[in-house]
Amino acid sequence: MSSRDHILAAVKQHQPEASVLPSLEGLSGNMPGTLEAYRKVLEGLGGSLFEIKDESEIPALLAEHYPHLQRIIRVGDEQRAWINEDPHLLEDVDMAVVPGQWGVAENGAIWLTEAEIPVRVLPFICQHLAIVLPAGRLLPTMHEAYEKIGAPQTGFGVFIAGPSKTADIEQSLVLGAHGAKSLVVFITAG
Repeated sequence: MSSRDHILAAVKQHQPEASVLPSLEGLSGNMPGTLEAYRKVLEGLGGSLFEIKDESEIPALLAEHYPHLQRIIRVGDEQRAWINEDPHLLEDVDMAVVPGQWGVAENGAIWLTEAEIPVRVLPFICQHLAIVLPAGRLLPTMHEAYEKIGAPQTGFGVFIAGPSKTADIEQSLVLGAHGAKSLVVFITAG
């Protein structure tokens, strides 16, 4: 038996007994899963929120609040030629409008997967990001979010919260360092 095999056999022989994971019951705190709680955290992160009846209101709101936008990509539009493009050709996207699955009030995050976003780089390469989320998809905490998500059903998923920002030791703030410069969330009535 080689030294390697001897060591691995010893490690295998001395494994601790398996134990049940502790319950997370009661660790969620008292954060409500309400629109008001979500809005407060999102706006604290530098994001903005609009309540809308349906997605047909989005183009007018974008035109009013982001009049300088040149290239807007909206996931779900009939014009989907950009999906087959080289992701590098998306570098000039001013605004990406994407659907979200779950919103989390405690940190303002929204869960996105490749089921909704056919090109993974889209929410990170655009200058500004808009996420559409039904009001009934707001949860109080990450604990509840992970319970809803369960085991990953897609190869890619990400929580996105607030516009991208970073600061160095001299407290020089940079927006859009590794993602969108701004985040707007459209909460639909449904």
